[in-house]
Amino acid sequence: MKLSEILTPDVIVAPLKSSNKKHAINELLDVLHEKELVKSREDALKDILTREKHLSTGMENGLAVPHAKSDSVDKLIIAFGFHREGIEFESLDGKPAHFIFLVMSPRDTSGPHIQALASISRFLKNDDVRQRLLEAPNKDDIYDILCEG
Repeated sequence: MKLSEILTPDVIVAPLKSSNKKHAINELLDVLHEKELVKSREDALKDILTREKHLSTGMENGLAVPHAKSDSVDKLIIAFGFHREGIEFESLDGKPAHFIFLVMSPRDTSGPHIQALASISRFLKNDDVRQRLLEAPNKDDIYDILCEG
């Protein structure tokens, strides 16, 4: 699965205004809700935060992928947020998250959800990609870089 298949420019938030994990999740969820991709914002947030309590989705190399399955969505959806300074996300390597993907899919599906998580992880492992994202001057350039993955 390519990121260009599931990501659109209107669900990219760059820069994120939030300065902590919970606010960043809320900011990205707001974008998905405004685009009417989420039926119940409250239920979706509950599902995401429940997943986060179980195990933080802060990964390594500045990447965080909060995700959940929810009855609040009809299909796989994704939003991306960029924070130049980084946000504390309880990451595996202890470093702040700069690149935050919010991924949601219907509760009764597995394949696309897992494929999206794998695509994001695989693409953002590349040092050059992360550096280019950090240096990208605007949202359009960020989208173009993400569409390469």
